[in-house]
Amino acid sequence: MSKKPSEISTVVIISKNHQHTRSVQIKTKHLNRIRHYVFSTLSVVVVLVGLVIYLRTENTRQEQEKQQLLAQIVKLKGAVPVASAEVKEGSAQSYIQAIEGKLKTINSYLKRRGLKGFSNKGVGGDNNAEGKKLSDKEVYSLYNDYLNRLVGTIAFTPMGYPRISSFTSFFGYRNDPFEDGHAEFHPGIDFKGHKGDEVKCTASGKVVFAGWSGGYGNCIRIAHINNLETVYGHLSKIKVKVGQEVSVGDEIGLVGSTGHSTGAHLHYEVRKNGRPINPVNFLTLNK
Repeated sequence: MSKKPSEISTVVIISKNHQHTRSVQIKTKHLNRIRHYVFSTLSVVVVLVGLVIYLRTENTRQEQEKQQLLAQIVKLKGAVPVASAEVKEGSAQSYIQAIEGKLKTINSYLKRRGLKGFSNKGVGGDNNAEGKKLSDKEVYSLYNDYLNRLVGTIAFTPMGYPRISSFTSFFGYRNDPFEDGHAEFHPGIDFKGHKGDEVKCTASGKVVFAGWSGGYGNCIRIAHINNLETVYGHLSKIKVKVGQEVSVGDEIGLVGSTGHSTGAHLHYEVRKNGRPINPVNFLTLNK
C-alpha cells in the first residue's frame, strides 16, 4: 500500500552553481522532529564535553594531592634520623632494655614449670668487652636469635588445653570410682567431653605410642623437648601413628570412654623424665 502524499516530504538539494539538483524524500514526521533531534544531539555533546572537563579537573586535583603526600613523606623521612640519633629515654636502647625485661619474665615462667629455660647471658651483647660497643643492628641480631630459640621452646613445650572444657577430675589422690573406700593416685586431669569431640596436642613433638594401653584404653603418648611427654587417654579414635611428627594444635584423636572409664571424657597427663607432674601448671603462663 502506497503512503499518503502528506506523509512524505521532498527535500530538494541544489548545488552552488545551480547546475545540479537532487531530491530526497523524507517522512514528514522526521522533518517536524528535526529540532528535537538537533537538541538531543547537542545535549549529548554538551554532556560528553562536561564529563571530559570534570575528569581532567579531578585528575589534576588527585595529582596535586599525590604530590603533597609525597612531599610530606619526604619530610617525615628526613626527620627520622634526627630523632633516632639522640640517645635518651625512648630511644632504641630503651626499647631493647624493655624487651629484655619481658624476655626474662617469660623465662622465669618457663623455669617455674620445671623447664630448663634459656640463659640471658650474652643476650643483647656485652658492651663492656674490650670497650667495644655493639651497633643497634648487632644487638637486634642477638635478640632475634634469642627470640627464635624462645619461640621454638614454647612451640615444643606442652601448654594450654587439649580441649576447651571444664575439669571432672584433678591431679593427685582421689576416691577410686570403681572401688568404694579406696583411694587412688590420679596422674593427670580429666576434661569433660562427649564421644567424638576432637582432641588436640598441646605441643609439637613426635608420637611414641598410639594404641591400647590397659586402663588408659585407646591412648596416645607424644614426646617433646626437655624430657617432657604428654599422654591422652580413653580415646574413641586415634588419628596419628607412631613415629609421626605433630605440631601444636593438631587434631590427634577423639574423646571416648575406652579402658578404665566411667563415661566419655579425656584423660590428659604431662610427664617429666617419665614421671607425671601436675598438668595444671602448664595450662597457662599466669602461674
